[in-house]
Amino acid sequence: MAVGPPGVGAALGAALLARLGLVLYGLRQDGAMRVRYTDVDYRVFTDAARLVTEGRSPYRRATYRYTPLLAWLLTPNVCLTEVFGKLLFVAGDLVAGAIAYRALRRRGAAAGQACGCCAAAWLLNPLPMAISSRGNAEALVVLLVLATLYFVEEGSIGKAAVCYGLAVHMKIYPLTYALPIALHLGSRQCGREGAVGVECGKKAKFTFVVYLWQLFVKMLNRDVLLFGTVAGSVLAALSVAFYSLYGWEFLEHAYLYHLTRRDIRHNFSPYFYMLYLTAESKWSFALGLAAFLPQLLLLLIVSIAFYRDLFFCCFLHTAIFVSFNKVCTSQYFVWYLCLLPIIMPSLKMSWRRGVLLLFLWFVGQGLWLAPAYFLEFKGYNTFLVIWLAGLLFLFINSLIIAQIISHYQKEPQVAKKLKQR
Repeated sequence: MAVGPPGVGAALGAALLARLGLVLYGLRQDGAMRVRYTDVDYRVFTDAARLVTEGRSPYRRATYRYTPLLAWLLTPNVCLTEVFGKLLFVAGDLVAGAIAYRALRRRGAAAGQACGCCAAAWLLNPLPMAISSRGNAEALVVLLVLATLYFVEEGSIGKAAVCYGLAVHMKIYPLTYALPIALHLGSRQCGREGAVGVECGKKAKFTFVVYLWQLFVKMLNRDVLLFGTVAGSVLAALSVAFYSLYGWEFLEHAYLYHLTRRDIRHNFSPYFYMLYLTAESKWSFALGLAAFLPQLLLLLIVSIAFYRDLFFCCFLHTAIFVSFNKVCTSQYFVWYLCLLPIIMPSLKMSWRRGVLLLFLWFVGQGLWLAPAYFLEFKGYNTFLVIWLAGLLFLFINSLIIAQIISHYQKEPQVAKKLKQR
């Protein structure tokens, strides 16, 4: 089944060749240089896959903090070739781009516009290219996230729920999409109820509490129940199966670790320095949990304000989640970059403003990476400078998010049925 006209095929072909070239280059750099191109986690994945093939727990590999499903998927790294996992992640990367294109076409974008957005923001974007070709598994997660949102907008609730259950099992962060998805499904159900739907869609005239109650009532419908039941069943089935195989260490490393994680190593998070200084304090655990509060408040506000446009709402969700998270690394950026192509046609800002915001985003990273280099490779004590650079990067990200919200204008468009070939 084709994804679109020849222009899309050309973009996918160029993206594939670029990624394969980076994979081959990575093999050469790994063998010739001290600094390896391959992500350190990829070796962890491969070691865990080797343990699985030997009938042992993948969690016997130190720092393996992922679902056993990933280790199972990468067993060909051991049986066939160690590059298999990179090729799998590259394939997931490209399929994610194809889904983004189909989502844009369904939302009414012209073929050329949809192709250009996907190529510029994802397929030919150096960051997703580098992350998948270095052997990072984020491509599989963003693929499942995009598939979930695409099927929700298409009305295929069962397919969306299966993808969502798998996405949450692979990574915890898509769990934050539960509220906007439920609100979106509730609004769609109200829209199908004719005169009742009109009343259901009205905002409260009396108090904000009444409005919240109306939103809650809207979520009590068949679509939300179906989505929750199927997604919960998929997640529960996988969890029970792996718990029966690997016991408590599966729950601890795949789920609980990510909820209570307090990474005191330098990263983009505005909280890392606080967590570093209080690592031995009795308040350390409480401070780590308190760091979730700004996230939760902002995500709740965004959910209520923008749930009708699900892709835009989830883009804001992810950008806020990543920016305000207590651990933030470069690979997390692809969590929201994968949604950027789909909202680009509705961003009504000048190209000068867009270039300026992109420039500021890269400058923020550069100002952080400079002291991080001197800390990691030269041994200089630059923790304070890194933290200040992280605060500046948070300000830049907040500015960009505010600019995107203020310049986002989705025009009413009729969904287009894609030709099946």
